[in-house]
Amino acid sequence: MIPLPSRNVLGGALKPCSTAPLTGYFRNGHCDTCAHDEGCHTVCVEVTAEFLVFSRVSGNDLSTPVPKYDFPGLQPGDRWCVCAARWLECVEAGFAAPVALACTHQRTLEIVPLAVLQEHATA
Repeated sequence: MIPLPSRNVLGGALKPCSTAPLTGYFRNGHCDTCAHDEGCHTVCVEVTAEFLVFSRVSGNDLSTPVPKYDFPGLQPGDRWCVCAARWLECVEAGFAAPVALACTHQRTLEIVPLAVLQEHATA
């Protein structure tokens, strides 16, 4: 699998999202992607308690550790690369987690308009 060019939604170089916990489709700390990443795990968010609850009740439990996959479970304040379409669902439901624009892959723009990302950008 070859990652797509690592540019962020602002047109610059893609910055790291998180190494603790280690995130990304490739588990390289970046929200890199490739043609095989059907979920488009490209949005770097800072998870909130509300986001984690909404995600869990929507069928994607990001809070519970899964040792089998070396997944520690997320806590509010952690950064994580999430699926663009799932994040947009959270926006529409009123539970969007803040986005780190410099760490969010440009492929996200195929699903989420830049203006929506900017409305939810971290400071």
